[in-house]
Amino acid sequence: MLSQLEVIISLRTPRRVSRVLVSAANFLYDACVTRFEFLQTVTAGVLSIASPRQSSSQAPSSITVTYKTAGRCEIQADVFGASEGAAKPALMWIHGGALIFGNRKWVGTSPFHTRLLQMGYVIVSVDYRLAPETKLPGIIDDLQDAYRWVGTNAKRFGLDRNRIAVAGASAGGYLTQMAGFWLKPRPRVLVSYYGYGDIVGSWYSEPDEFYRRQPLVSKEDAHASIGNTPLSDPPPGNQRDKFYLYCRQNGLWPREVSGHDPHTEPHWFDRYCPIRNVTPQYPPTLLIHGTADTDVPYSLSKDMAAKLTAEGVEHELITVTDAGHGLTGAKPEEIDRISDRAVNFVKAHTT
Repeated sequence: MLSQLEVIISLRTPRRVSRVLVSAANFLYDACVTRFEFLQTVTAGVLSIASPRQSSSQAPSSITVTYKTAGRCEIQADVFGASEGAAKPALMWIHGGALIFGNRKWVGTSPFHTRLLQMGYVIVSVDYRLAPETKLPGIIDDLQDAYRWVGTNAKRFGLDRNRIAVAGASAGGYLTQMAGFWLKPRPRVLVSYYGYGDIVGSWYSEPDEFYRRQPLVSKEDAHASIGNTPLSDPPPGNQRDKFYLYCRQNGLWPREVSGHDPHTEPHWFDRYCPIRNVTPQYPPTLLIHGTADTDVPYSLSKDMAAKLTAEGVEHELITVTDAGHGLTGAKPEEIDRISDRAVNFVKAHTT
């Protein structure tokens, strides 16, 4: 839930970060900070491991469109590679951020996105209303409306509405997996970067020991970092990550995001756990996850892969040994290979 576009991180100790390269902003940030400080620093940007041949790339141009208005909240999308009247394959990208922070701008010069654009794909990066101001059913409404809007505007953006892939990272990977049974017609293919198919397991509904080793966030500070009205694009300098840390430290994420208690209302969550909704009609799926992920356990992708196998759904699981969340710690050449596999998986199902 922390990182999604381009970052090289070298760790001196499990809790200290020594070098961060954020190529979406094209600058080098040398520091030695705790994981808590690192979280605060990077939630405004989307991070992933960059390959050397992509690190100097400029972010591609896009057009920004409001695809939905909910009350006074305008929900927008950035469209890359649009070509009116064409019929290109397309990718709808969903940002991460625990459903609590982040925005559509968390897309840029990653190898995965860049190569798809070079191959003639249209990429639509979408916002959605954020929790806890908007609860999970409202977020899924936005997911459905965004997908419907992409298809309805196919001619305008030059895309083929019958060749749409969905992909995302972290919480965006969760929403990608939700897309496999919530969206109609079903996407042609899904790519879930370190996502999850279960939101009520102990990893989310119990206090997390890893996060409790960080400075504890008080309830007052947590709630001071959020608001009372719906929003989809938090202002710069927001501290919504504090609310996320508070939720993880106290095992409150499912309740705060959904408005329901997984301990007393477990069946309410059935519709919101992708792993409980896999059928043979589920789209072909690529899962990518690091084994050393301390934010979203690797076991969640492994369990989803097992469920896909049991239902006879075409899928692949790319296991990135010793990589953390956002695939931090993976070698650039390995990220290149993973990006190639992801692009080829999408291409195989959209051409």
